[in-house]
Amino acid sequence: MEYTIRQMAQMAQITTRTLRYYDEIGLLPPHHCTESGYRIYTEEEVDKLQHILFYRELDVPLETIRQLLLSPGFDSVSVLTSHLRELVNRREQLDLLITNVTKTIQKEKGEYHMTDKEKFEGFKREMIQKNEDMYGEEIRSKYGKDTVESSNAKLMNLTEEQFQAMEQLGETILSKLEEAVSNSLSPNGTAGREIALLHKEWLSYTWPSYTPEAHKGLAAMYVSDPRFTAYYDRTVSGCTQFLHDAVAAFA
Repeated sequence: MEYTIRQMAQMAQITTRTLRYYDEIGLLPPHHCTESGYRIYTEEEVDKLQHILFYRELDVPLETIRQLLLSPGFDSVSVLTSHLRELVNRREQLDLLITNVTKTIQKEKGEYHMTDKEKFEGFKREMIQKNEDMYGEEIRSKYGKDTVESSNAKLMNLTEEQFQAMEQLGETILSKLEEAVSNSLSPNGTAGREIALLHKEWLSYTWPSYTPEAHKGLAAMYVSDPRFTAYYDRTVSGCTQFLHDAVAAFA
């Protein structure tokens, strides 16, 4: 039996956007496409999607799932054991976050005095969790789980002064982007070079290591993902594209 992408999404209770993304990353391509370009799925893809959703329920990264499905000799036990350790670490982070929220409630009731350090640590954990909820799937698929975990760890190790400097630098980049676009400056010029270098500096606060290729890949994701575009274009339209072009020219 054959299914359209909409029928497939309805059966699995996921979005057509998710299926298109799975196709883009080579995780679940359709059986074939019609002459009009419509994706068509068969029972084989239905079975594969069931496996994908099972692993996603276990919170296994998409790249790992892709390897599991495409490599018959892939050691699934080893992968799941490693993933279990990650889940335990994340549970510990969540436990700390719960503790921090509990202390905040106690503070509001006048039952506990929370130190500024405790507030700051809790804020960073909330920031990481928010990023995971919004972008975790895409960035883990693109950069790998180890890179993302290392980045999260580096963020947690930032001092309050370093964190404030990173936040201020982010605002500076956005301000310079808006100024450059408003004045119709070229991303290949002096302004573009300055912004690309500032963005590289901003990444250094959380990236475990830097490569021009990874920087360009991130900038490409900015323009392809409406969530990033909405952030950079929130006041002046065209800032995301300017940043992408500047990074492409000077990274």
